[in-house]
Amino acid sequence: MNILEIKNLYHDFKGLKVLFGIDLAVKAGERHAIIGPNGAGKTTLFNIITGTFRPREGQIFFKGADITGYPPHKLVRFGMGRSFQITSTFSRLTTFQNIRMGILSSQGIRFNMLRMIDRMETVTRATDDMLRRINLDTERNLPASMLSYGKNRSLEISMALATNPELVMLDEPTAGMSVDETHTAVELIRNLTEGKTLVIIEHDMEVVFSLADRITVLHLGAVLASGTPEQIRANQAVKDAYLGNLEV
Repeated sequence: MNILEIKNLYHDFKGLKVLFGIDLAVKAGERHAIIGPNGAGKTTLFNIITGTFRPREGQIFFKGADITGYPPHKLVRFGMGRSFQITSTFSRLTTFQNIRMGILSSQGIRFNMLRMIDRMETVTRATDDMLRRINLDTERNLPASMLSYGKNRSLEISMALATNPELVMLDEPTAGMSVDETHTAVELIRNLTEGKTLVIIEHDMEVVFSLADRITVLHLGAVLASGTPEQIRANQAVKDAYLGNLEV
C-alpha cells in the first residue's frame, strides 16, 4: 500500500520551470531516497509535499487523501514530520525544551494550560526517553546553540520524530557532518524510523545506499529513474547524469 503518491506534478518560479510532470509512489514502511544533481528540483519537491509551496499542477496523496496545498501545521497533525536542509532548532531553548515542543504537539497539547499541567509528567517522561535514545540526556539543560553541529542536527531530526509521524521527511540530514557524525546520524535515523516510512534527500551516496529500500533520481526537474539500490547502481542513464564512476 502506498502511503504517499505524487501525480503529474509541475512547478515553476515566476515562469522558471523547476518540476516537470513528477510521478512518485512511496510504500508504507519503506525508506525512499531522492537523489540528483544540484538544481534537479529535490528540495522544491520536498517543499511542495510538506506544504511550503503549492504546485502549479498535479496532486499529492497521503494515506489516500488529497493533501495538495495543505499547510505544514495541518500536515503535521495528519501524520507527517520533516527536517530542513538548514538546521532549524530553537537555539535559545534547551535540548529538553526543543524535544518537548514536538511531544506536546503530538499529544495535542498546545494552548490549553490546564491540560498541559495535567499531562506534563507524561510529556516529561516521553521527552527524557527521546533524549536518551539520541544520546543527548547529559545535554538536557543546554541551549541548542551550545551543542556541536552534529548534535544539533540530531536534535532537529529527533524534533521531527517527536511528533510521532507516520511519514518522516528528512532534507539533507547529514549535510556538513564529519564522517563520525554521519555514521552516528545514520544509525540514529535507522533506529528512530523503525516501523515508519522515510523519505530522504541526501547527497552522501554511502548514506543513501546504506539506508534506502528504493531510490528515485531527479534530473533537470524530472524523474530519471526509480528503483531498488541495485537497479539504480546498474542504470547507465543515472551513471551518466549523476553517479559517474562513483563506487557505491
